[in-house]
Amino acid sequence: MFSGCVGIVLAFQGELIPAAYALFLAAIFDFFDGFAARVLRSFSGIGKDLDSLADMISFGLLPSAIMYELFLQVPPIDKVSPYLNYISFLIPVFSALRLAKFNNDTRQTENFIGLTTTANGILIASLPIIISHHNRIYMPFLLNPYVLSGFVLLMCTLLVAEIPLMSLKFKNADFNKNIFRYLLLLFSAILILFFKFAAVPVVIIIYISLSLIQNKVAHNTNKHFNEKVPG
Repeated sequence: MFSGCVGIVLAFQGELIPAAYALFLAAIFDFFDGFAARVLRSFSGIGKDLDSLADMISFGLLPSAIMYELFLQVPPIDKVSPYLNYISFLIPVFSALRLAKFNNDTRQTENFIGLTTTANGILIASLPIIISHHNRIYMPFLLNPYVLSGFVLLMCTLLVAEIPLMSLKFKNADFNKNIFRYLLLLFSAILILFFKFAAVPVVIIIYISLSLIQNKVAHNTNKHFNEKVPG
């Protein structure tokens, strides 16, 4: 939560790269607080609510501040831009809905339904870094009001979409049961090694694709088992 607050201040000061790093730091803290809770077996309703509140600030409001500042860098559209920029704040609205659904949806105990706010935040935070490192390639395309608007609407849709996505929590080291998680980690490591932050959007696409394949395989396996076992 502290990292998210600092990142919001940096974003509205136009310091988008440090703001992005603040979000990445928040993601690290987010991983370790969940890890610590599982190791210590310390769970509570208060902890769950605080975790969601921290996520809302770090992965809902902070990404929207970064996106808003990106909108300010695009060529203005007469009579449209002053209002179009505010589409950025749909991100915390849909993030709040995503987090509320997660806290009350019993289907999301092992897997997620919809893109997580953390993944969405990391993707958005990667944009200013990608633009700064590859400005000749990506700046003309990304710094476009229509592209940014479409991107915001797409990410908001994915946050609340009824799409089952795998969790990265390993309950054991069994390769067969975690093959898609291992594949995701392998592809991610290779892509980030070669392309650094430019790989983040591709990693998210791979994550969604592998989740869909995993769900299809699990569905076919269950169907085959049910056909063999009489009711």
